[in-house]
Amino acid sequence: MYVIPAIDILDRKVVRLREGDYSQVTSYQVSLEEMLEQLQSQGTDFVHIIDLNGAKGDFSNQDYLVKILKKSPMKIQYGGGIRSLEKVKELIDLGFDRLIIGTLALTQPDFLENLSKELCHKEKFSDNIVIAIDVLDEVIKYSGWMEASPIKLLDYMDKCTSLGYFRFLCTDINKDGKMGGTGIALYKKLIAHSPFIKLIASGGISSLDDLRELSAIRVEAAVVGKAMYEGKVTNEEIKDWNLQALVNF
Repeated sequence: MYVIPAIDILDRKVVRLREGDYSQVTSYQVSLEEMLEQLQSQGTDFVHIIDLNGAKGDFSNQDYLVKILKKSPMKIQYGGGIRSLEKVKELIDLGFDRLIIGTLALTQPDFLENLSKELCHKEKFSDNIVIAIDVLDEVIKYSGWMEASPIKLLDYMDKCTSLGYFRFLCTDINKDGKMGGTGIALYKKLIAHSPFIKLIASGGISSLDDLRELSAIRVEAAVVGKAMYEGKVTNEEIKDWNLQALVNF
């Protein structure tokens, strides 16, 4: 299992939102370029970037991110306001390594099928797409966790895997932002149901012990955000973890 550092970008600044509220923004005195330089090391290939402008339909950060992408050896797992098939194709062509698809897949029932048909000829199609599943008590939530999907969790996974998608970013909402431990029970259930999926865990990570617990159940990766910013898991520990994971692969 490897660790993916998470960085939220708003108006080209590294920030955190309190409870997803754009009026409660904490800005950090570090640029995205500096963050990537601090994190860059052998084994730390991916960074998880959420474009908070993009989440509101404003893609003013896009050129900025593309310039950084072209200069940095780090790969970008990108999320934020992807609302059309055209935008998916555009971002892949620009060089974004992975795109996180969440709300769109739930609100447009034919989207995942159409996406599969459009991109399946690309060599690394499935590697480009990460299906986001935000879960509260086994109910899938979307649109900033304000809406609940009627589709059952495991049925939704079955639909996605039947179309060729195999990588999922799962956030246990009950755990997110609390740094009180991860959604181990939820992740175990998903892996037991579909042992072949590549699962990225998100939410609740507060220590190396949490990472060890996730590694033991064989998730592919874990996204670390708040714990990194608050020094619970340091940049050096992330780099050391990923280097060791690479050695043991």
